[in-house]
Amino acid sequence: MTGREEGTPPFYHFGEAPPRFPGRKPDHVATISLMVTLTDKAAGKVKELRGGQADEAESGLRVAVRGGGCSGFQYALAFDQQREGDQVYEHQEIRLLVDSQSLPFVDGSEVDYVEGLQGAGFSVNNPNVVAACGCGQSFRTAE
Repeated sequence: MTGREEGTPPFYHFGEAPPRFPGRKPDHVATISLMVTLTDKAAGKVKELRGGQADEAESGLRVAVRGGGCSGFQYALAFDQQREGDQVYEHQEIRLLVDSQSLPFVDGSEVDYVEGLQGAGFSVNNPNVVAACGCGQSFRTAE
């Protein structure tokens, strides 16, 4: 933790040890979720795709990871209902739903919408990826 004035809340910088749980053994450290976000372009496309569909309070865009592809994992994006255990993030009035099994693989990711010579579609910029296949449809993480 960095130096701070008395009475101000603590803050942490990258490279520092995360906070420890009070009363726990030193090997139990807190994990800090970074979140999943949308670029402005992706948010606009999601709103366009939803069109005139009524927004239900518990619905959103599910960002998930499934086994498959040459590198081991693939992204799955779909409109869905919130389920028990989901982590929910909101960006520009769009709810992003991430299940607990997918969260470690996509934590800190940004969903973008790209248009290019080979077509258009959603792309996930994921800091956890250590390798991807040549076509860019599947990926592998360190864990």
